[in-house]
Amino acid sequence: MQGEFEMSMMRELPFFLGLQIKQRKDGIFINQVKYIKEKLKKFGLENVKPQATPMSSSTKLDKDEEGKCVDCKLYRSMIGSLLYLTTTRPDIKFSVCLCARFQVNPKESHLKTIKMIFRYLQDTPSLGLWYPRDFTFDLQAYSNADYGICKIDRNCQFLGNMLISWF
Repeated sequence: MQGEFEMSMMRELPFFLGLQIKQRKDGIFINQVKYIKEKLKKFGLENVKPQATPMSSSTKLDKDEEGKCVDCKLYRSMIGSLLYLTTTRPDIKFSVCLCARFQVNPKESHLKTIKMIFRYLQDTPSLGLWYPRDFTFDLQAYSNADYGICKIDRNCQFLGNMLISWF
């Protein structure tokens, strides 16, 4: 009898560790709209002009040794927030990971790129992951096999028919 009572008390899980979860008859949608809005406010970026892409294709980041230094603590806090967002936003993963390389000695050019990612999030806060009810959890991975000739490794993973990771 005790077990039956406990099961009847269970409800849908609308929030879990900053993730917003919407359960529908045809599947589950996970996003982080509330978290994005909180972070935009925390970093004073809630009123920035939205941007259509997380990073310009012409952006070339390097150490920028001649650039002006910025607050490491702020930069790392912004990177940490963005890295957490990549759990539901694979569209920002490349840009965030590129910027994460410069946490030791961040420059204004790096911070400018981070702010561009936040401007993109301002424009697209409700994007997330959709898992249809008939979704299969078959994990497939592909990689280039010629490490002797190719200097750049290429790798991707699919969960069902959805791309979940690439590098």
